[in-house]
Amino acid sequence: MAKVRRKAVEPAEDGFWDRPVLMNLVADLLIVLAIAGLAWAGTVVLQRLPFFPLRQVVVNGQVDQVTRAQIEQATRATLVGNFFTIELDEVRAAFEKLPWVRHADVRRRWPNALELTLEEHVAVARWQQADGESRLVNGFGEVFAAASQASLPAFSGPEGSAPEVLGRYREFEKILAPLGRKPEAMALSSREAWQVKLDDGVVLELGRDEAKYTLTDRMARFTAYYRPALEKVHLANAGVVDMRYPNGFALRAARKS
Repeated sequence: MAKVRRKAVEPAEDGFWDRPVLMNLVADLLIVLAIAGLAWAGTVVLQRLPFFPLRQVVVNGQVDQVTRAQIEQATRATLVGNFFTIELDEVRAAFEKLPWVRHADVRRRWPNALELTLEEHVAVARWQQADGESRLVNGFGEVFAAASQASLPAFSGPEGSAPEVLGRYREFEKILAPLGRKPEAMALSSREAWQVKLDDGVVLELGRDEAKYTLTDRMARFTAYYRPALEKVHLANAGVVDMRYPNGFALRAARKS
């Protein structure tokens, strides 16, 4: 009688422990998470350890507007960590928020100090904003907020026009120099019309810049007639000089208060 052989049925590999590829993937993921966790914990511990503490901030160069109290306050607010772990970008940003600071450079100085170099704004004019608030303009035509008691020319104009106003101011200052006069106030309207007040009180209405009749031409013509007109009609009392005419100008007497 023949014997019947039965084939053994192997169990299906459906369980997690029976899938080596999946197990290896999970193990690799756990290893990566563990390394990241250890790195984070190590960073926190390293920041709190008393090793390589920062002892001082050395300010390079001379600062005229930024006070020692402001520097100390910004230092206390940002010096977190030690010599190796401190975030220099955060420290730099904190100092650049100070009113008179245009740019800050921060570097490590071995073994326990930071070097701080501050570039201060140099105010050349006051800027009157549309909302009535006053700002300052530096030599780059940048508007910034700070307090100053200095006597400065007054600028006004549409938002973003400070560099243009500053450029015209410097141009007109050179043209007027032979007369011993200089601009005291510069105003650019929303229609791009210019008005200049001189330091003797005379107001020049220059109008808009035109290709055939430029502002430079109008200002040059004013300087050519300034002294003769002053001798004949007392231009200093004229109040307003309208230079918008192609071949001449008109005078309006100053209003008596």
